[in-house]
Amino acid sequence: MTSQLPLKFLVVRRDNIGDLVCTTPMFSALRQHFPQAWICALVNSYNVQVLDRNPDVDEVFAYTKAKHVTSTLSVARSYWERARLLAKLRGYHFDYAILPGSNFTKHALRLARFTKPRHIIGYAEPSQARHIDMALPPPAPDVHEMECVYRLLAPLGIAGPPLPQRVIPDPAGVAKVRAALQQRGWLTSHVIAVHISTRRPSNHWPEQHFIALIRALWNIYGTPFMLFWSPGDASNPQHPGDDAKADAIMCALADVPIMAWPTNELSELIAGLSVCSELICSDGGAMHLASGLGKPILCFFGDTPPVRWHPWGVPYVLLQPESLNASDISVDEAVAAFQRLRSGVVLPG
Repeated sequence: MTSQLPLKFLVVRRDNIGDLVCTTPMFSALRQHFPQAWICALVNSYNVQVLDRNPDVDEVFAYTKAKHVTSTLSVARSYWERARLLAKLRGYHFDYAILPGSNFTKHALRLARFTKPRHIIGYAEPSQARHIDMALPPPAPDVHEMECVYRLLAPLGIAGPPLPQRVIPDPAGVAKVRAALQQRGWLTSHVIAVHISTRRPSNHWPEQHFIALIRALWNIYGTPFMLFWSPGDASNPQHPGDDAKADAIMCALADVPIMAWPTNELSELIAGLSVCSELICSDGGAMHLASGLGKPILCFFGDTPPVRWHPWGVPYVLLQPESLNASDISVDEAVAAFQRLRSGVVLPG
């Protein structure tokens, strides 16, 4: 009598940082229910470091999206390397490819089909489900992304509320941040993180608001700050950054204890956030990373639907104006919201 071979899972998550953070409970659930399984992830070079040191994932495969490269030659090379990777994955003979996410995506499905798994699990309308043999109807708009991802495990006999998110910082990176704070004579027990960048224009909060908020909180709490942002020039069409905005904030707050922490690597952002007591930010990847690190959050939302994307599993205060433009959130509103966050008068995660 031959023993059954361990199952092989491939989770395809080609989206942004926050999407992959919301997928980490799926890996944990698969590991709990199939401890001997070989669990893999296919992600992109932009979000891959979210899974660094994750004990629930046996192997992570990453490719570079064409929009993340800068020359025609590099684009051609990225397509060639992606084709080689998919050919390699096909040789692993996966039992299941899972397409987490609240919506049907033809790009993720195309990647999964190239690997030729025995089964594909994902959300799809009947007209879209031709290549998804274990298709589920798309979730309602009022379901959080975490729950959307987790419900895809139902065909595998896994149900219940999602497990916690899991983001694990690099110990060497954490030590570097702590050393930099200690050189300034700051205790690391109460350092407020402020992340000023966001991908969606409606979620942007003006730099003058950040300056006024940081100064107000310094006057109230006497707590130092760490400033985070997406590095680069605002005019970069592929990766617009906020170097100029960060410089303006640092110059305006020269008399306030605030440490700029450039993060050219995602691992540097994760390590920096991990030592802070709270995070102030707009909706985006940093917000979800902080959720995965267990940090209380004050967040600014523009036209992003909070019911789908609010911080999960941590205390938070979310501000969203009727205009659905985050720039209309006043500094006074933000100060009062942070006071509620610090005092514990917050929404459950």
